[in-house]
Amino acid sequence: MGVVVRSVAGFEPVAEVAADDRARIAFGRAGVHRNDRFLVSTRSTGEILLTPLASIPKRELLVWEDDALRESLLRGLADASQGRVSRRDDLLDDNAGL
Repeated sequence: MGVVVRSVAGFEPVAEVAADDRARIAFGRAGVHRNDRFLVSTRSTGEILLTPLASIPKRELLVWEDDALRESLLRGLADASQGRVSRRDDLLDDNAGL
């Protein structure tokens, strides 16, 4: 008699895995790669949902929270990639802006 695997809508079973002695599970057969990051969610039924995510350093969070800053940064990057830059030696001057 075989095991019946229930499929959740939109998901396809990929493999059966077993936790090792440290309760770790390998997800390589499901397409997970080294250093991939996931939000882990659970249901009372024991189901586990892994949602791929990208973590950013806290110091960069301001760029994602401030639309004007992000748009300015993107314009600057676009200008630089098109060679629209100019030399600003005065930025290195200790007395600049004083």
